[in-house]
Amino acid sequence: MSEHYYTNNPKVKSTPTEWSTELRGKTLRFRTDAGVFSKGEVDFGSRLLAETFVMTKTEGDILDVGCGYGPIGLSISASFPERNVHMVDVNDRALNLAKLNAELNKVGNCKIYSSDALSAVTEEEFAAILTNPPIRAGKDTVFKFYDEAYSKLKNGGELWVVIQKKQGAPSTMNHLTNLFGAVETVVKKKGYYILRVVKS
Repeated sequence: MSEHYYTNNPKVKSTPTEWSTELRGKTLRFRTDAGVFSKGEVDFGSRLLAETFVMTKTEGDILDVGCGYGPIGLSISASFPERNVHMVDVNDRALNLAKLNAELNKVGNCKIYSSDALSAVTEEEFAAILTNPPIRAGKDTVFKFYDEAYSKLKNGGELWVVIQKKQGAPSTMNHLTNLFGAVETVVKKKGYYILRVVKS
């Protein structure tokens, strides 16, 4: 496959579809399309991260890095209307879908915009950052997510990551340990790890 979803402008022909699913106890509608990650359903890792996430007591905005068409960020936005949720991705088609899905689900407390990793994120001191990183983009890209997330978190802020053991969970844990110190494995399920680290 010459092109993957971690690209600015997918060339694959558009074949839009729409479906509903339950996330965090709420029924959400999603418009998806070819050229975006997991277009037919919310993938297991994203669902596990969205369902497992516990809102930090630290005040501040939330950031979903690599938001795709929006399942993680929109489910968090819907669950915590008192928080502002930033949602970023490099894939323009995914971003357009995320904006449409925010409208479909009447979610107004989110800000959706283009960013290669966190390069276009100007706000500092997030309370929490969540990511289902684009493994197929390579380890350097994924570790860049983590490094930039560290710099954008306020003290006491949390980074939540979902990653499969076979796709690099051990190396991710080592990298996060070097960045943050202790790494908490919140959940292990079907080969997926939900990792949580706190900036101190």
